[in-house]
Amino acid sequence: MTNSVDEIVDNDAMLVIGSNTTENHPIIALKMKEAVAKGAQLIVADPRKIPLVKFATLWLRQRPGTDSVLLNSIAHVIHKEGLDDKFFIEERTENYEVFAKSLESFTPEYGEEVTGVPAADIIKAARIYSSAGSAGIYYAMGITQHVMGTNNVNAIGNLAMMTGNLGKHGAGVNPLRGQNNVQGACDMGSLPNVYPGYQKVDVPAVKEKFEKAWGRVLSDKVGTPASVMTGQMIDGTLKGLYIFGENPALSDPNTTHSVKAFKSLEFLVVQDIFMTETAKLADVVLPGASFAEKEGTFTCSERRVQRVRKAINPPGQARSDLDIIDQVYKRVMGEGNLEELPDASAVFDEVAGLWPALAGMDYKRIDGAGLQWPCPDKNHPGTKFLYKEGFSTENGKALFWEVPYVKSDELPDEEYPYVLTTGRELFHYHTGTMTRRSAGLNAIAPEAFVEVNPANADVLGVADGQKITVSSRRGSIKLKARVSNIVPPNVVFIPFHYTEAAANLLTNNAMDPVCKIMEAKVCAVKLEK
Repeated sequence: MTNSVDEIVDNDAMLVIGSNTTENHPIIALKMKEAVAKGAQLIVADPRKIPLVKFATLWLRQRPGTDSVLLNSIAHVIHKEGLDDKFFIEERTENYEVFAKSLESFTPEYGEEVTGVPAADIIKAARIYSSAGSAGIYYAMGITQHVMGTNNVNAIGNLAMMTGNLGKHGAGVNPLRGQNNVQGACDMGSLPNVYPGYQKVDVPAVKEKFEKAWGRVLSDKVGTPASVMTGQMIDGTLKGLYIFGENPALSDPNTTHSVKAFKSLEFLVVQDIFMTETAKLADVVLPGASFAEKEGTFTCSERRVQRVRKAINPPGQARSDLDIIDQVYKRVMGEGNLEELPDASAVFDEVAGLWPALAGMDYKRIDGAGLQWPCPDKNHPGTKFLYKEGFSTENGKALFWEVPYVKSDELPDEEYPYVLTTGRELFHYHTGTMTRRSAGLNAIAPEAFVEVNPANADVLGVADGQKITVSSRRGSIKLKARVSNIVPPNVVFIPFHYTEAAANLLTNNAMDPVCKIMEAKVCAVKLEK
């Protein structure tokens, strides 16, 4: 997030797109409701009538996979009506003229044709967002898990820049992270192309810096994204894999393909706190410790680094992730004292010494509520919002991007006439590794379901609660119909928590060409009674 969670209540306007916030980020949703109570105008853009819609000034019901067209059409109106922030554009950005020219074809009428959102509502959204003193955009995986996910994010950035809604309080571009420490994992270098602090592995000066710190010759080759590894496992290029804290045998789109890939490996190690669907495929399972059983830090969506403190001992032979990785490293490299356990605070200090944005932090300073990076020195209070003085580019200016219309990889046809989209529900989390072990949560949300619009249910002759078969080109599952106007006609929704009716058996593993994320949010399916 460029801005902070506490700033949400000071937004004059909010655009929430691709995020079922009340069910996936309920604490942040409370802040949004508080902002509305204070007078903020809320625009919700979502194909489903999510609970947040009842608090919205305006609901834009775009067709799944048409987010960038909707955003471009809003931008078209802002530019055409002269509602853009010309001073901010001139002083803080570049490439605006090229971007503005690319918007010419994205009229509200064209936007309506592609997205299904009335042109009048596109115009209204543009005026609400651009006229606000401070406006924030909030999005989640409903924006990113598409073959054009990078385009969608660029379109969001364009909209914020052209209205001057970056570098100030109560505004910004704010991705809502899907896991509690996704931000922290990325910060620490758990990406194929960077070291900690997003320092690129193929930049000679960065390579030299880390070689000096670690006393090792390092590769300058960019690694392989997880989604690309699947094909490499199947063709034999990748022979061994080490997975921890992830359950891709249930969470990857087209999971039949993923499971085939894992079974093709010569050797698979899974490190986790439970025997997940992925762990069951492993040659070796290493029992990890939960958050309450180890020391360390988490970094949340707003860049806040917080202490995690050991409250209880891990059960049985379970050990912290850091201890396990340290023990494996020492055995592989044949060096180090096996009896000497790593110190989490010392590891943090090492990272702080190599990443300027963390340089002012240590365990003592983050002992209370934590600090938000950048925090460059010991007297710095942390940064509530980014880009106040400039952007982190050579000239301090941000770049506008042209965003062409790219269609989803798989759209409905005669054989598969419905669009399937997936997501989470309030009472379960991700693949249910933890929440489905809770008797209380299972009592409330015991089984999978598929939301079907009443018009489609009538045609199929399906009643609420009746089991139906949902099939795609990749597989079939049986689950109960939930007949509801939450979904529009010809669109169905399935939560992906349930292994006995795994939505990702159906979803498409086509990838965004830039970031290599898979298209979990749009695929074609058929329904059978």
